[in-house]
Amino acid sequence: MRIGILLFEGVEELDAVGPWEVLASWAAAHPDEAEVVAFAREAGPVRAAKGLGLVAEHGMADVGPMDVLLHPGGRGTRPLLKDEEHLAWLRDRRATVPLLTSVCTGSLAYAAAGLLAGRPATTHWSAIDTLTDLDPTIEVRPGYRFVDDGDTITAAGVSAGIDMALHLVARLAGTERAKETRHYIQYDPAPPV
Repeated sequence: MRIGILLFEGVEELDAVGPWEVLASWAAAHPDEAEVVAFAREAGPVRAAKGLGLVAEHGMADVGPMDVLLHPGGRGTRPLLKDEEHLAWLRDRRATVPLLTSVCTGSLAYAAAGLLAGRPATTHWSAIDTLTDLDPTIEVRPGYRFVDDGDTITAAGVSAGIDMALHLVARLAGTERAKETRHYIQYDPAPPV
């Protein structure tokens, strides 16, 4: 199972790094089951939304085949909604990648590419109206942590990506594997406030 996590200028840190932690922990414990790669338009450094520097090991041209594509969100998604090259690339991935996933406003890019038409989806609470504006046929599900619609999974904002990634492990490798991963990363949400 080869999972690609897209990085871009202005990506929300936890949108990418939260699922990375879940999925890479699974892959590290079971390398025969999964591989996780980070990529961007071009290989190299990417500055995230709050200033964290990330490094994409691959570019879009050389990332190779993927079984799962994860498109994070963040303020950097806004320019991508009008970037015809990016939207065409996403449409091409729909034909070759069995499972498209997103975190936060990553779903806006899928909507702008026409990939969520008539489907249920979610996004960050502050972008629900934008998702509807991009495609009024989307069955927007505010309040959902994630929405699994078969070959597409969209997650709400930021920390919801961790929940979606654990769901992804359960879906691809079974509930016990997801519980093992959850235990390893010591993920047991109990907010102090």
